[in-house]
Amino acid sequence: MKLNRWVSSGLLALAATSAMADKIKLEFWTNSLHPKFDGYFKALEQTYEAQNPNVDLVWVDIDWDNFEPKLAAALAAGNAPAVVNMDVPQTFRFAQQRMILPLDEQMGADRSHYVRGALEDVTFKGKLYGFPWYNNANVLALNADLLKKAGLDASKPPRTLDEQLAFAKQIRAKTGQPGLLPQLGKMSGVFQGEGLALVKDGKAVFNSPQHVALVRKLADAYKSGALAKDSLFSEDNFQDSIKLYNAGKLGMMEAAPSALSRTRDDAKQVYASTVVQPAPLGGGKIAKGGYLFTFAIPVTTDKAKLPEAVKFAKFITNDINQLAFSKATGGTYPSTVGALADPFFTQLPKNPGALDVARATAARVAPNVRTLELVGVPNVTTLSKKLQTAIEAAVTGQKDPKLALDEAAEFWNERLKATP
Repeated sequence: MKLNRWVSSGLLALAATSAMADKIKLEFWTNSLHPKFDGYFKALEQTYEAQNPNVDLVWVDIDWDNFEPKLAAALAAGNAPAVVNMDVPQTFRFAQQRMILPLDEQMGADRSHYVRGALEDVTFKGKLYGFPWYNNANVLALNADLLKKAGLDASKPPRTLDEQLAFAKQIRAKTGQPGLLPQLGKMSGVFQGEGLALVKDGKAVFNSPQHVALVRKLADAYKSGALAKDSLFSEDNFQDSIKLYNAGKLGMMEAAPSALSRTRDDAKQVYASTVVQPAPLGGGKIAKGGYLFTFAIPVTTDKAKLPEAVKFAKFITNDINQLAFSKATGGTYPSTVGALADPFFTQLPKNPGALDVARATAARVAPNVRTLELVGVPNVTTLSKKLQTAIEAAVTGQKDPKLALDEAAEFWNERLKATP
């Protein structure tokens, strides 16, 4: 009898070992989401493995600073994950180096599930390189009390950048407070948001009459005091924008809806006076504020695992899971049509506050949101710095806008020409 029990136990152990050996181990990496979202990913793994008992999911989260070096090393060693989370600039760089797969064939008919802007963000030279995941979008918060003092109506907001600058000038003239704090530290994004390209056919084109005219308008607004000077030329002036708006010292704040949670908590009077409107669309009818994260598939992914990798990438970016992640973050937006149509975004409570309205407003424009980052050029940091120096000199009146942009374009072209 003991012998039979030993034999039975051995057979069971052998069967269990064999079952584990037959499972597909699928490793996926995310970027700086541990430990805050451990619960979300644990539930996601359990659900997927229950639906796909042949798969053993392994989640690895890498911190932001080490993400690209570790991924590059893993790709070089041939042991990269099967699925990897990237932002748009990273996706472009790895696509350019042919380290991730084009996914048009794998995407197939599921393309229709994702919003247009997100798909365009991860399409390079006509090929798709990612399954779009979470994103963001800006809204325009207006201090109705301050606008009223300026003779403006928050229910009739500016619809274009020109109108926004006109509002800002009137707010300054009538109240003494600046009307706007744009992010001029990322002027490449401002140009793109207005439908103005930076590079065409391998040459810098941001010294065109249209580009120069836009910079002149900004310089005029700056001279009038319509633009807040706090970190105006910084790459990130988000914190200063909130600080000024909450202090009642900024007429309009263009930011992600989550910014208004700070207003609600720290500046109740300003929050009560806040009217939320869509942020003005750019010349290319682009909604601003996007910063898309996506899931890509490295070229090193085993061909035998590729179908499962694609299946999982579609699973984690489907309507259900994108909506669940948006609820978990409380401040990001899905990039699928179905998730954006969910009542979580579309239905307001009985007595909505500015934050509730902002969430619904951003969801409405999310399909047209684009990630307005500078990609597709070499030495991005060097080129960006040169452009920003030129913009600051032009806007502050230190240099004529045409001359400043001509000099920056010449600098860019010398380096673009030197790049094979």
